[in-house]
Amino acid sequence: MKIPFQCSQASAEMEEELRSHIQHRADHLEASGLPRAEAERRARVEFGGQEKYKAECHEALGPDLLRTSLQDARYSLRKLCKSPGFTIAAVLTLALAIGANAVVFGIMDGLVLRPLNVPQAESLLATESADDPVWQSYPNYLDLRDRNRSFQDLAAFAMVFVGLDTGRNPVAATGYAATGNYFDVLKIQPYLGSFFHRSDEHGPNSAPYIVLTYGYWHSHFHDDRGVVGRVVQLNKHPFTIIGVAPPGFQGTLLFGSPDFFVPIVNQDQLSGGNTLNERGSSHAIFEVFGHLKPGVTPAQAAADVNEVGANLARSYPNEVSHTISSLSHPGLTSFGGPVREFVAALMLLAGLILLAACANLGSLFAAHAADRSREVALRLALGSSRRRILRQLMTEAMLISLAGGALGLLCSVVLLNRLSTWQPFGAPLRLPVNPDAKLYIVALALALVSALLFGIVPVRQVLRANPYEIVKAGSAARLGRRIAVRDVLLVLQIALCAVLVTSSMVAVRGLARSLHANLGFEPRNTMLLSANLAMGGYSGDRVLPMQKRLIEAMKTIPGVEQVGLVNNYPPLVYASAVRGNVFNDKTRDLRPSNVSARPYRYDVSPGYFEAASTRLLAGRDFLWHDDNNSPPVAIANREFAREMFGSVAKAVGGYCRMQDGTRVQIVGVVEDGKYFSLNEDRQPALFRSSLQTPASAGYLVLRSQRDPQELAVAVRSKLREVDSGLPGDIQTWNSMLAVALFPARMATASLGVMGLMGAMLSITGIFGMAAYSVSKRMRELGIRIALGAQRREVLQAALGLPLKLLAIGSAAGLLLGILATRVLAFIVYQATPRDPLVLAGVVLAMLLVGLLATWIPAQRALSIDPLVLLRAE
Repeated sequence: MKIPFQCSQASAEMEEELRSHIQHRADHLEASGLPRAEAERRARVEFGGQEKYKAECHEALGPDLLRTSLQDARYSLRKLCKSPGFTIAAVLTLALAIGANAVVFGIMDGLVLRPLNVPQAESLLATESADDPVWQSYPNYLDLRDRNRSFQDLAAFAMVFVGLDTGRNPVAATGYAATGNYFDVLKIQPYLGSFFHRSDEHGPNSAPYIVLTYGYWHSHFHDDRGVVGRVVQLNKHPFTIIGVAPPGFQGTLLFGSPDFFVPIVNQDQLSGGNTLNERGSSHAIFEVFGHLKPGVTPAQAAADVNEVGANLARSYPNEVSHTISSLSHPGLTSFGGPVREFVAALMLLAGLILLAACANLGSLFAAHAADRSREVALRLALGSSRRRILRQLMTEAMLISLAGGALGLLCSVVLLNRLSTWQPFGAPLRLPVNPDAKLYIVALALALVSALLFGIVPVRQVLRANPYEIVKAGSAARLGRRIAVRDVLLVLQIALCAVLVTSSMVAVRGLARSLHANLGFEPRNTMLLSANLAMGGYSGDRVLPMQKRLIEAMKTIPGVEQVGLVNNYPPLVYASAVRGNVFNDKTRDLRPSNVSARPYRYDVSPGYFEAASTRLLAGRDFLWHDDNNSPPVAIANREFAREMFGSVAKAVGGYCRMQDGTRVQIVGVVEDGKYFSLNEDRQPALFRSSLQTPASAGYLVLRSQRDPQELAVAVRSKLREVDSGLPGDIQTWNSMLAVALFPARMATASLGVMGLMGAMLSITGIFGMAAYSVSKRMRELGIRIALGAQRREVLQAALGLPLKLLAIGSAAGLLLGILATRVLAFIVYQATPRDPLVLAGVVLAMLLVGLLATWIPAQRALSIDPLVLLRAE
């Protein structure tokens, strides 16, 4: 309160001093014979403008930033309120740009910048192998844990899907099968009860303990603190709840949120099989991580891990293929590279959108300043300093930026909160993008930078303004010559819009084609029933009879044409395809270096190919007697037949060897398909008989022309008849392709949103340029109209430059968009710019942008009345 009081006191003293000067002069004039009223009037005239002396006195006393800033803010608010169209357009433009940047930063912060919510996260590193960045075998993990010299300890985990029964009907749940030292390595403490430890592991199925996540405990056990010690059923096996994890801990995958944690030594009970003793099994451990020892650098740790891996490859040449390993912070695992690239691309696009918005606002600000040229000239003529006028203009820019930033931040917070609860595939996925203080700081910084960028555009115009010429010439005078940089920025912004529009249209067309492409199977009119028999307590010799029973039961449903089974996951579902090593029949040294092919591996039942509508090109389908009592058989796709045997005809009847040495005969060849992703090239695939390679987890494939909802009800009813305690989830095959289509859909949606924003910014940018051009040439246009110029000639004179910039930017953007879609083809299947509909759509979109942007300036130019204009001038 001290500074405002001092300012008020100084102002009062100044008022008193000025009044005293005037009164002394009035007294002198009155003494000379003038009446008192006339003496006071003449004294005031002789003294001159009091406000000018007040301003000079204030400057002599030093700057009063608070008072002048408040004056500038009040005046700026009044001026902005008098131009609601300009203000709304500017605020919304900036809100779009800052909101987009805030959303992208929130995603980048949650996925890339922010570490896991565990103690000492900066020293926590995970191992990645070049062959398979994540998966590895459990024996290899044990050797790495015990032989390395760089980590304090190493923990690991894998995802498990179980049927969890709390006394009511069992429900499907997702959890981590973690090593006993999992929580000890992470150095976290339980919210309730305790955690399991390495000392609890005493062999297979020796630690029937379960730790609930806080979210699952809250939603399914309603914060019951008496849950500790309670026994629940996992896949019909009893497990004791020993604790609840802390609220902020949701596992060590940023994009996955488990329901529980169990010891990995209980894998047999959790998945119906035990691969913990198989060194050649590459899908027992999902990720290995640990804290570095004090003084150890990541480079030293990576060298240590590679040394252990090389020793394992020498010790077990037929089971371990080691290549260079690297270290990274856990959380994204093998998805780290693609996620970082995607977020970086989004940040680049968002940054370009912000620059385009600032260029647009610069044009709008220039047009706004041109409309106020007489006001600026009068203020300069009355003694106002150019610095004060520039400060007031910058205050307007700052108010617009703060308003746009606040609106953009509000929208970004709402969107990020929605994204944090978004589950795109119906799976337990999450995006850790909760807004925090960093987001608010970034939004404020963007607002301030934006105000500086577009607020400096009229600076040169004001500095070069001649008040005498402006007042004499009227609005026809220019505040300064055209700034070519702004024109270049507008062309670049229009080109960016055209690039985004082209890319989004190509992506949409590619996505539409991918839904009707030949995938090697027909997902339409096909339902997938998840049949994880381990959830029902089935294992060992009970699995195959139950699977055949389920197939026969589903065939009895009216309208079902064919039923087949595929172990684990069908093609393109959850991007979970697994490759296997296959050797030539004559090869006896089964080292990974002697591999002849690495096809995708599937285990399917008789009838699967008919249910999936996969064409059999040669040979025969699997039969029900192709079981363990018969010689091992397989069916190859065309690409595998070409790689291994040279042709389809030579493949039928031929033999190959699997990694374990099993000699398998090829009895049939089917068409090629898509197995891991839509944009993959032709890949080899090998199908084994599920009767010879049984697994408890799989999907039943049902082909039917019935309505999917009606069929789902019938399938669930039939499943309850077979086993009421077996959980089952049924969906259409098309809906299960969500993961495979996710990159294409995300790219299409992102480009579509960015393209729409670019189009909106192009409209405001061209509008600003056109309005600026019309406002500067009002007198010239009035004279042209008075001399008989036609409407077309008036429009050409007024809007010629903006339309030329639109044409140049659109042509450049279309060319760049065609080149950019080559990169897009790696994400969106069948994305090609050589599509007449795409080209026509881009041209139409840019024409529409130009029409919308120039409509109001064109109407203003055509509505000029020369008599009124010249009279006003």
